[in-house]
Amino acid sequence: MCGIAGYAGTARIDERVLESCLRLMRRRGPDHAAHRQWVNAANRQVYLLHSRLNIIDLDERANQPMTAGTKSIAFNGELYNYLELRTDLERAGVNCRTTSDTEVLLRSVDRFGWDVLDRCEGMWALALYDEQDGSLTLSRDRFGEKPLYLYRDETGVYFGSEIKFVTALLGRHLAVNVDHLFRYMVNGYRSLYKSDRGFFDGVSELPGAARLTIEADGTERQRKYWCPRVLVQDDMSYAEAVEGSRERLIRSMEIRLRADVPLAFCMSGGIDSNALISIAKRVLGYDVHGFTVANTDERYDEQDFVDQMVRELGLRHTAIPAECADFLGGLRTLIRQHDAPVYTISYFAHWLLMGAIACNGYRIAVSGTAADELFTGYYDHHLAYLAAVHADPDVYAPAFAAWNTYVRPVVRNPYLSDADLFVRTPGFRDHLYLGADEFAEYLWTPWSEPFAETAFTHEVLRNRMLNELFAESVPVILHEDDLNAMYFSIENRSPYLDRHLFEFAFQIPTRHLVQDGRAKAVLRDAVRGIVPDAILDNRRKVGFNAPILSFLAQESDLGAALLDDSPIYEYVRRDKIAALVDRTFLPNSESKFLFNFLNAKLFLEEFAA
Repeated sequence: MCGIAGYAGTARIDERVLESCLRLMRRRGPDHAAHRQWVNAANRQVYLLHSRLNIIDLDERANQPMTAGTKSIAFNGELYNYLELRTDLERAGVNCRTTSDTEVLLRSVDRFGWDVLDRCEGMWALALYDEQDGSLTLSRDRFGEKPLYLYRDETGVYFGSEIKFVTALLGRHLAVNVDHLFRYMVNGYRSLYKSDRGFFDGVSELPGAARLTIEADGTERQRKYWCPRVLVQDDMSYAEAVEGSRERLIRSMEIRLRADVPLAFCMSGGIDSNALISIAKRVLGYDVHGFTVANTDERYDEQDFVDQMVRELGLRHTAIPAECADFLGGLRTLIRQHDAPVYTISYFAHWLLMGAIACNGYRIAVSGTAADELFTGYYDHHLAYLAAVHADPDVYAPAFAAWNTYVRPVVRNPYLSDADLFVRTPGFRDHLYLGADEFAEYLWTPWSEPFAETAFTHEVLRNRMLNELFAESVPVILHEDDLNAMYFSIENRSPYLDRHLFEFAFQIPTRHLVQDGRAKAVLRDAVRGIVPDAILDNRRKVGFNAPILSFLAQESDLGAALLDDSPIYEYVRRDKIAALVDRTFLPNSESKFLFNFLNAKLFLEEFAA
């Protein structure tokens, strides 16, 4: 896990600028930093910068940029199946001089060509320069776990793991994209990754599963090396779905324990993290140390389940209080780290968690990201499931009865109490931008953008899950996870984001996904006998949340902080914010809007020219 940056084009970058950029990169890689420069046959400059966080092969022989033959690489991430790929190399007569995954990847590309990416299981953003033909290739993992930002000007292409690295090499600040700031405030986090637009003009991200080649003359070619597909096997039994999921999840966890430093686990009282913890502890024999944010808000408190896990599995455990003496100062620090507003309050709490993990000496944190998107987990998934099985009365009748008994009473979103919502209107999505019209009225100029989604498949439930995975929920989580962890020089690993687990999960017939009103039915039964039954049988949906108002309440003069002079009031009506602050109670959607407004305000104060 590291930081990368670079440039390919006609401009020359001063040595002092390169060194300054490397200093910015030290949080991502405190153990070694270096850069290399080439001039290709077309007289264009190529620069690779790398800062290293030692995870696999801690020796300096594995430092980067690393060269083998005519190829040099700057690599951020982990190749989890590097041992198997190294065996393939040895069979082909290629020997490695290190025990690092970086060299395995570099020599695999050199020996087998770029098609080898489809055989790689891992997370990465990489830049590889080939002196033979003068080309620079950039690539990103399937699910976009590791970031890679791009900026193009008339001279060439700048790239980096963080936007601040790009602007450091560019030598100037970039203009804020106010339209994207409106999108964040009005439509919320789900809207942020539906295009390649971002919070700064001209900055985009290389898509997941993409490979971009910049030829010696500057010509660009981009292609996908993998595409998600839904290939439902209708004849798959429930038992086969359970066994196949169990086998692949264990294997995913097994290879993600590969490291030359110890791992910590992000822990809640729910299924997602505890499935991974229980597999690591009970199946793979790992000495698990779990870290939990301890909530004072009863809506998010899962302490009883956490305590039960710790007792039954004999875990080491550290609880972190969801509090911060200088909330606004901490939030401003995070915004500078993220080069963006913080997307949800949960990621302020997550930042505190990463700090505790670092203080305990860990360099890797394992999280349960994407279980909801692989196996179902959100309240609207229940309605989409009812729509999917509606034509089969033998399945629908008991499914409706269970939903009516267990799910309907706890749903807070007013749209989601209608069992036939997606039966009547499969394209209904107003529940996802709840309150957007009201929030738009806070702006001085009219702004609106209707909800849109990619058509991966015709079925509502599976299409929702894929949009959440690739365009709505998971990209947001990965962005925040990466930057929060890297602030403390920690690598984040997400075992549910495994290619083989994903492809199997989307072969499971939809009728198996929800059972007796329980989402994640297949996952629950896949880890039955490994995870304590009390965790598996709990119907309560909490997720990783934090109480917004309890953080805000820690500020002695919050009203003044929200209403003082700021560039935000060129775009937002101060009188409406003042009225919102004066209210004694805020519904969930409005408290989230207040948090988004606060972030937008601090972001403009930090980055507006």
